[in-house]
Amino acid sequence: MTVVAAVLIQGKIYGQLDPEKRRLIQLGYNQPLEGRAPISGYGFFYYNNPDFINTNMVLRLAIAPVYVDSELGFKGLITPNTDVAIGMAGGGFADTYSEIRQGNYLREESFTGHSAEVSASIYHRFNPTWQVPIWWIGRASVHRSIFERDSDTASNFEVPDDFNSYNFRTGIRLGGREPTMTSPLAAEVSVWYQLHVRGEYGAYGFDKDRDLEPQTHLFWARTLLKYTFEESQQYFDVGITAGASINPDRLSSYRLGGMLPFVSEFPLSIPGYYFQEISAQKFALVNAEYSFPLTPGKHWRMNLYGAAAPVEYLDGLEQSGIWHSGLGGGITYVSPRQAWFVSVFYGHGFQALRHGDEGADQVGILFQYDFEAIKKFPFRPFEPRVTPYGSSGGERIFR
Repeated sequence: MTVVAAVLIQGKIYGQLDPEKRRLIQLGYNQPLEGRAPISGYGFFYYNNPDFINTNMVLRLAIAPVYVDSELGFKGLITPNTDVAIGMAGGGFADTYSEIRQGNYLREESFTGHSAEVSASIYHRFNPTWQVPIWWIGRASVHRSIFERDSDTASNFEVPDDFNSYNFRTGIRLGGREPTMTSPLAAEVSVWYQLHVRGEYGAYGFDKDRDLEPQTHLFWARTLLKYTFEESQQYFDVGITAGASINPDRLSSYRLGGMLPFVSEFPLSIPGYYFQEISAQKFALVNAEYSFPLTPGKHWRMNLYGAAAPVEYLDGLEQSGIWHSGLGGGITYVSPRQAWFVSVFYGHGFQALRHGDEGADQVGILFQYDFEAIKKFPFRPFEPRVTPYGSSGGERIFR
């Protein structure tokens, strides 16, 4: 059985060093109502200590059952406004690949991948006296991918050889989003470039009918705004993400679909679709959410979701139309002590293919427990501010 890498968190905080103490449990799961898809979910404990050992050291950990990701940061190591961090990550299933073509999950062409990684990052803030931060982020990493067959992989399907990839990422970020689902306010404008260089590459599959590219270049940008109205506690969250690539392949393309907000730093969510159902070399995605309380105590909330994207497909994984869109809704309950919430949702994908017809449905659940919630529960009167954080995500930025 193919297990999606998101059963554990795929990732890291690639923004800047997080100045807030955090202890969070995050769980998420998607279940399609038509067809059969890979397991789509995650579960992890997120820990951030901004005063680890010394006040200039920051320790971040994301711990899942079979995967650990860590980063140790040093504030002001190069200049007062330039931080440095070193990271290590690794574990099972993080590089698993699931082939989804024309709405069909092809288990005979899917395989398991494990990984290990070391990295070094630089975070430079241009405007330390401003309320809205502007950061430059630079990061280099060495990533080891180890592949093996699943029990359902076809006997004549050759999985890729194990390889090392050498990755460099740089970007400019104005503002940001906290690594939690309950932050009341977020705003971001950012642009990014990432280079993947594989130490080993070549063909794999049925009679080597698909290739791994020696280099892939990814370019993308994101803008988002989330705002909570203090009196009514209604909020809206709108974002646009657009990307292009040079020499993408199945393991490095953009992949859209599903509703798992912490599966990557830049989740490409479309309600109703399988997780990572659409493989694209270019795309432009609009996401929107509106939420409002259902009860005077504001413990029960209604959430409405929508997404739409035109895509240019990865070669070999084309569909008839370029548009994909979905709508959804859900109910969220916030605990009286304000430490946890659970949200259940339904989504419909209008152009998702199932058995040759368009239209697909999914249900899902999201859960968060915040051990620090008593100090900073989000659905309360607050002073509006733009939070200087990135969000969690993996080396495969969109996977």
